[in-house]
Amino acid sequence: MQSITRLLTIAVLFISAGSFLVADEGMWMPQQIPDLAPKLKAMGFTGNPAAFADLTGHPMGAVVSLGGCSASFISPEGLIVTNHHCAVGALQYNSTPQKNLLVDGFLAKTRDEEISNGPGARVYVTQSVKDVTEAITGQIDPKLDDRQRHDLTDRRIKERTAACEAGGLRCRVASFFGGHKYYEIAQLEIQDVRTVYAPAVGIGNFGGETDNWRWPRHTGDWSFFRAYVGKDGKPAPYSKDNVPFKPRQILKIQPAGVKSGDLVFVVGYPGRTQRHQTYEEVKLTTEWTFPRTIKNYQDQIAILEEIGKQDKELQIKAASRLRGLNNTLTNRRGMLEGLVKGGILAQKQKAQKDLETWIAADPARAKQFGDVLPALRALQAEIEKTRERDAVFAQLFSSSTLLTSAQSAYLLSIEKAKANDMDRESSYQQRDWSRIREGQERIQRTLDARLDRVLLRYALGLAAELPADQRIAPLDKAAGLTPGMAKSDAAKAIDSYLDKLYAGTKMADRDYRLALFDKPTSEILATKDSFVELAYALDPMYQAERVADKKRQGADSRLRPRYMQALLQKEGGLVAPDANSTLRVTFGQIKGVDSKDGLYWKPFTTLAGIEQKHTGEGEFDAPARELAAIKAFRGGKKTPFLHPEVGDVPVDFLSSVDTTGGNSGSPTLNGKGELVGLLFDGTFDTIASDFLYDKVRTRSIHVDFRYALWVMSEVDGAGHLLKEMGVLD
Repeated sequence: MQSITRLLTIAVLFISAGSFLVADEGMWMPQQIPDLAPKLKAMGFTGNPAAFADLTGHPMGAVVSLGGCSASFISPEGLIVTNHHCAVGALQYNSTPQKNLLVDGFLAKTRDEEISNGPGARVYVTQSVKDVTEAITGQIDPKLDDRQRHDLTDRRIKERTAACEAGGLRCRVASFFGGHKYYEIAQLEIQDVRTVYAPAVGIGNFGGETDNWRWPRHTGDWSFFRAYVGKDGKPAPYSKDNVPFKPRQILKIQPAGVKSGDLVFVVGYPGRTQRHQTYEEVKLTTEWTFPRTIKNYQDQIAILEEIGKQDKELQIKAASRLRGLNNTLTNRRGMLEGLVKGGILAQKQKAQKDLETWIAADPARAKQFGDVLPALRALQAEIEKTRERDAVFAQLFSSSTLLTSAQSAYLLSIEKAKANDMDRESSYQQRDWSRIREGQERIQRTLDARLDRVLLRYALGLAAELPADQRIAPLDKAAGLTPGMAKSDAAKAIDSYLDKLYAGTKMADRDYRLALFDKPTSEILATKDSFVELAYALDPMYQAERVADKKRQGADSRLRPRYMQALLQKEGGLVAPDANSTLRVTFGQIKGVDSKDGLYWKPFTTLAGIEQKHTGEGEFDAPARELAAIKAFRGGKKTPFLHPEVGDVPVDFLSSVDTTGGNSGSPTLNGKGELVGLLFDGTFDTIASDFLYDKVRTRSIHVDFRYALWVMSEVDGAGHLLKEMGVLD
């Protein structure tokens, strides 16, 4: 067992057992779970909570990250299960107009048929977590200015990371509680990941965007990968000679599943929550960021859907981006509704006023914390001065793959020229070079100048509308844009500029683009490539923003830990830190919820719902073979995957576990640590719990693994995988 330091030692963070029964809130660090023993016992848990603090033991050693989704090992031969939507990138990478895996699904009958997920695919297995707070923030001279403070902590993080990775691991130093604590996380990085099985879209994404984030749900959101390593058992890039990885721990499948009221755990890597943000930060999100994102994503979706009608190849290339845009769009709508109509913003405002009153009520507290919130407000106000320009500037790069590639090649050449890796920007150190190259190789499968152009055209249109005091001057000069320009004139100028921009580049050519990443700065600029020239023209502004951001981070690192200390002291109790893509444990019960007046959501959906929703077209088009299997079941064909409570094969279920984005694919475990489902969503009406947890109505949606087993057995002919998982003899 790896040595893990307790999260926080200050006395105010410990709470009496009598307060544990309030709710299921909390994305807990594994080492916090033993302190939650009273609550777990009250919920019927009879196991040893300390098992969750052993990252290499069962069940924690079986849970992995895919770098955006969660997953788990379910066989001694490196078989991994995650969500179907977490496999979209891999399916897209391997799809063609003639063989569209995004629609048809995929099943490898043998190991030789398993297909590579492509360059950059990873499986991360957490090995240890170590408290390094003192090494990062200890002994800092208070006389250092904000930029100097940032640079010092940044260098310390790089040094810790480099020392950790000397053992062949992939490491990161993560901030918890706003920089109040820092932990070093060491992970085994598996580089050869292959797709084994994913159901057809009519199962894996049944209901599509109509049902997304909604209940009742009838989606078979699962897929299977396999991790491969070199013959020596060590991580290695893809090779036909590689062999399946042998995990230390695997999860046992429990075909009997769960029933209403059962205790369940979800273990995974939740992305980001904002429960500890200030009121001003949440206000900005509510009044500006989310409304802008919603409008922006609606526009981009319409653009991509229209151009995708031109041919199937464009549809495939745009598919992953479209699904991501749609998913985020629905999410942001739900969050905004919760923040405004649900009253979360008002509750955050009240909570902050209460905090300020609490600080002012005691002279010692006023002295220690009285300046923090005003200073954080000042930082926030500074950010808001140029928010429109900064957002559009960032969107230029996120819109155009060609522009981003040109910028990356240029920036990498500058960082490579530095003699010391510690002096390089953190995303361009030597540890990142192979990843950067892999990313450039991978994008070739989705890169198309037509897609690139329409999205960049949209971003340029936003730039043309910027107010006079927030212009992107180099872009104005290049494209011939001026403040207050008529939309029709701006559109003509933009189209004329884009004609020249795309005519003057070779960035869409894989070999040309990759070659740039091996060249020094002078040779890159000597190409006179139009996208390189644009990236170079925008670089002074990019560098100025980066300098300003580092200064703000330095200032924030002085203030945020004290803000969090005040917040924690006032709240009392054992508090879970905001999610930050590190390994977490959450737990709750299988249970429905009173959704609206007169409407109760039952905790399980069944095959009956698929029959009822099936229309034979669009998002509700279940495969004919599944409908035939349901008909056979209705005709009396026996199945071991029947749920007695509902008298049918269960499809999805609700629980009160606390989850967010990044938890997708997380294993849902029963009280014995056995796999019973996969977490894949929250409910639309409580998505805003990322900002303030709804202790009564928050629910998460899981695919019931009995449905996966039934489909594998009766629909897709995946009996060999059932045997590998130990479900069948």
